[in-house]
This record gives sequence, C-alpha cells and structure tokens, in this order.
Amino acid sequence: MPAWLTVVGIGDDGFAGLGRAARRALLDAAVVFGGERHLAMLPARLAARREAWPRPFDIAPVLAQRDTPVCVLASGDPMLFGVGATLARQLPAGEMRVLPAPSSLSLAAARLGWPLQEVTAVSLVGRPLATLNAHVHGGARLFVLSADGATPAALASLLTLRGFGASRMIVLEHLGGECERRLDGRADAWSGETVAALNLVALECRALDGAPRLPLTPGLPDDAFRHDGQLTKRDVRAITLARLAPMPGELLWDVGAGSGSIGIEWMRTHPACRAIAIEGHPERQRFIEHNRDALGVPGLQLVAGRAPEALDGLAAPEAIFIGGGVTVPGVLDACWAQLRPGGRLVANAVTLQGEAALVAWRAQHGGTLTRIALAEAQPLGGFDTWRQALPITLLEVGKPGGEPGDELAAESASGHAGGVGRDAGRTKP
Repeated sequence: MPAWLTVVGIGDDGFAGLGRAARRALLDAAVVFGGERHLAMLPARLAARREAWPRPFDIAPVLAQRDTPVCVLASGDPMLFGVGATLARQLPAGEMRVLPAPSSLSLAAARLGWPLQEVTAVSLVGRPLATLNAHVHGGARLFVLSADGATPAALASLLTLRGFGASRMIVLEHLGGECERRLDGRADAWSGETVAALNLVALECRALDGAPRLPLTPGLPDDAFRHDGQLTKRDVRAITLARLAPMPGELLWDVGAGSGSIGIEWMRTHPACRAIAIEGHPERQRFIEHNRDALGVPGLQLVAGRAPEALDGLAAPEAIFIGGGVTVPGVLDACWAQLRPGGRLVANAVTLQGEAALVAWRAQHGGTLTRIALAEAQPLGGFDTWRQALPITLLEVGKPGGEPGDELAAESASGHAGGVGRDAGRTKP
C-alpha cells in the first residue's frame, strides 16, 4: 500500500525551517502527532487535527490511523534515537516516508568543528545516567543527548566522581533556533545551574591521575567490581567470555551470577548485547545493582532467585554461563532445554563434585573440557615463588540447530525483537 504516514523532522527553527515536501505533507495531513512543543510550532492555518503523545509514550494511536494521511513530528533526524526508528519496527517501509531535518548531533559537530564519525553519541532520554559510564575513557569525545535541563549538572558530578573532573563540557542549548546558546566549562568546576531543557552536552573526557582505567577488552580488574569473593577472576573471566563469544543483539543468562561480572562484561562488548543475571543471595544482588551502574550497563536485568526455579518464563538466550550451581539437580538440564538452537553453554567448576557433574554432562551432550590453571608470582622470604590459584574446569558445548542469529533476525523483521515495549519511554520524539 502507498505511504500513509510521513515522519517530519523539525528543528528548533520550527515550521519556517521546513522544506517544501515537509510543509506539503503537513498541509495534506488529517492528523498530526507530536510532542506539545513541536505541535505549538505549527501555524494556525493547518487544518489537521493535532494530537499530543500519550503518557506513557505509545505509538498505538498513530497505528490506529492507518489508511488516513498522518504526519508525525520528531526532533531533527527521526531515525536517530527518534520515533521514526520505533515506527519503522512496526510498519513496512512502503507505508512510511521520513523527511529528516539536520540532527542535533550534526549541528553540534558543525558548531564545534568535531568530525562526527569520531564522536560517540549517547542518549540519556529515558535512560539512566549510569549509561554514560560505559563510554567515559581518557581522550574520548562524546555527544550526550540530555534528558532535561538538570542533565549537565548531573553529568559534571558523575565525571568528577569517576576521576574525570578535568573533562571539558560544552552545553549547547536550542541548537538551530533563535535562542541558541553555548556554555563552556570544566566538569569539576561546573556551576550546577539548570539550563534549558532542550540541550546537548559535548564532552572531551580527560582523566586525572589515579582515575580507574577500564579497558574495552574482556577481563576488567577484579577491583572494578564490588564483591564478597564470589567473583570469576580476571583471567578466567576473559577466557570464559571468549568461549561465550558475544555477538550484537544476543541475550546471555548469567546463572549464579555472584557479582554479575560475566553478564556485565558481556554487555560491555556491544551496546546491543543483553544479559539476565540470576542470583539468589540478597547481598550479592546489591553488588550486581551497584556494579551494573558503575560499569555503564544499567540495562542488565536482575532476577532475584535460584536456578532452576528462577529460570521459568525468561526469554530464551543465545548463550548461558553457569558460574555457580552446576551440582544443583536440574540446573544444567533446565538451562540446556531453554537455550536457543545454535546457542552456547559454558559452565565453570572449582570443586571435584562440580567437575564430576561437568564430566557427566559432556558424556551425554558432547562439548569440550578445559582445565585452567593459573599461578601468580608472590614473595617467599627474600625471594619470589609461584602461588597456584585453584584450578578451574570449563565446559563449553554448543546446542545443535541453526545459527542463533537467524531466529533473532526473523523476530526483528516481524517487530518482536525490539518492539514497542522495550523502546517505550526511550525514544526521542
């Protein structure tokens, strides 16, 4: 069917800044949806009915107008953290056309002379402030889409707390409009004043001496995590993640998660990676909540409970790590049953009983067993000697079936893999 929906990108210069095609679409529309600020920019001569977005945000009212000429107003480029991307997941391409305006990122890059391909964009619209922690590295340039006028001050506090108080902050208000304004400063000297709700923050991250260094490769330092000793240690963690082999969009179950280190590092490998941490110990659940925010993956889902009972009803994963509980009856069987075809299961054991369970599992289902034995040089009198860590037995087994990405791609095409439920409240209208 022909396109009945036109998504119009509009800047802070309002209707006057729109091109001919966008103006024509608005004049021909029966209904125009948008935020209250965007709808207020339209001239009175437009005959279309104006509908503000419902709260909580939902695109259902738009979809209910199928076969009616409809326009949706969105900030800048609707396909960049915008409602256009949400609508595209629900509609065939032929039913919708998008008329973008320059995005706030493009305008900011033009104002500052920063090559856009060298800047990381982070949206805090409908997302926790802790999302930024995954992107703060010495020398990094970031464009942060603010949630509101209080965001710059909150960013300054976060950067200072992380040891990046020397970072340069540039707040750009009302980009492209008559009220455009620029504020410059240093994070640890930021005034804390509330700025205009419509703002973007440009950051040049500069670490002070002693700021923690969090590399992008798997195997963060053990002291990057809050824990009570129930932690997959750094070198074993790096090996385990290599065997889990994360890919964009895949879901991991971290069973017996302890401090959450495996699930957290899985999610840090790519912004689209997802993880569920299953942990029954109340204190360790608090560790997971702290660690996921501190390390920039607040989207990690925590399930408070013990496997196998706590696994019921969870989304089927492409990969499973069992760091604790391999000797609990039913855990391996339940995990294997719910693992997607083509998925990977990795389990670690340190005790003889745990190793025996993995050996028996391999006899039934195949896979590989690896013994990991590490030693660290430590003082002995006036000399040094090797201190052996407890050896780890690692089981890796793949589930027969198609490539796990095939099912994910099929779900995405049908609108289920990234649907409205997960995006609601996270879209920049």
